[in-house]
Amino acid sequence: MKNLNFAAELHLKLGAPASSTVESLRLLRAFLKLAPRQRFEVIKLVEDLAIEETLPAPPLS
Repeated sequence: MKNLNFAAELHLKLGAPASSTVESLRLLRAFLKLAPRQRFEVIKLVEDLAIEETLPAPPLS
């Protein structure tokens, strides 16, 4: 932020953001910098990973 007084005022009113919030914003910024094709690939990868987590694990033997 260019206006440090504004940032300091927000910090006093709202407190510091959680580290997970900051990390989410960093990931969102990086995602938005990707080309549309790359965004599609990231979304597909995340969807595939989510589906794998919901499927039951195959038996070990």
